Amino acid sequence: MSLRLTALAAALLLAGSVHAADKIKVGFVSTLSGPGAGLGVDIRDGFNLAMKSLNGKLGGLPAEVLIADDQQSPDTAKQAADKFLKRDKVDFMTGIVFSNIMLAVGPSVFENKTFYISANAGPSQYAGEQCNPFFFNVAWQNDNLHEAVGKTVQDKGFKNVVIVTPNYPGGKDAVSGFKRFYKGHVAEEVYTKLGQLDYAAELAQIRAQKPDAVFFFLPGGMGINFVKQFVSAGLSRDTQLFAPGFSADEDVIKAVGAPMMGMFNSSHWAHDMDNAENKRFVADFQKEYGRLPSLYASQGYDAALLMDGAVRDVKGKVEDKAALQKALEAKRFKSVRGDFKFNSNHYPVQNYYLRVIGKDASGRVTNKMMGSIFTNHADAYVAQCKMK
Repeated sequence: MSLRLTALAAALLLAGSVHAADKIKVGFVSTLSGPGAGLGVDIRDGFNLAMKSLNGKLGGLPAEVLIADDQQSPDTAKQAADKFLKRDKVDFMTGIVFSNIMLAVGPSVFENKTFYISANAGPSQYAGEQCNPFFFNVAWQNDNLHEAVGKTVQDKGFKNVVIVTPNYPGGKDAVSGFKRFYKGHVAEEVYTKLGQLDYAAELAQIRAQKPDAVFFFLPGGMGINFVKQFVSAGLSRDTQLFAPGFSADEDVIKAVGAPMMGMFNSSHWAHDMDNAENKRFVADFQKEYGRLPSLYASQGYDAALLMDGAVRDVKGKVEDKAALQKALEAKRFKSVRGDFKFNSNHYPVQNYYLRVIGKDASGRVTNKMMGSIFTNHADAYVAQCKMK
């Protein structure tokens, strides 16, 4: 009798494990204070805008989004994530900006068998040997935008370049990506502290090298201060600035203004992309928040849409992890960047574009799409991923 009861209990437990959820919970941990706050705020605002467009539901089910500020601290982020995972039992995690924080939080998320939908951080480790079935990235692998800049600098014939980037995993990936396609002379690689805002010493190094171009990756307030100080020092008269899109996006342009005109940058998305989803997103974002969206906002928006499509696909049975993984891989939504697909490591295969900063028809300083750099571009680490 006891064996039959045990079997029945197991069957009931199994049946209960795949019933449709009553509510979907999302744990959103991001950098919402300090020098990198603008990035986290844009991801949050894009995500919230998508939730508003979905009437507060994911896959037709009521959704609760729990938000925490990681203060750009791996320890703080891990504590917040652990609370969301263990106490709140969230169905998805998202929001992290910086790769060092993603690498600190990832193990707990994966061990808990919770799907992490990255709206920004794309460390090379999770694209390669440490790839994980519970990690999906709707942005890019860290190297990709830097690869696109490297190809542009190479194609434009620049011969002597200084690289400036923070000394953390995302910064190391930036240098790897840039140098994968730029084959000219790198006069110097300058590594700064993450969160640094004074660049007097670095500008002196650049001046001494007399490069014809500078490639910099300095996210958030770092990039704002660097560009202001670079122009004030008079270096922009003889040296062309290049950056990935996230160091030359609308948040930076709004803070710096006209001195950024003529600067080239790479992106997988632009606010002037001509597709119906993007036009609606840009118009709704401006109406909701009174500013142009950045690529961070577009990624937050897409992260919510990916969750929505996957929950709908499994009819709310989010406890069926295998089915939910297949639904996420199928990508049942239309991205604001146009079409893309997930590679076998759950990172995007997508197009990358060249943008230049100038004035639009209304006199506003902003980015303008120039054309394609890469088509259907995959990251360099996917062959190292042995996803189980």
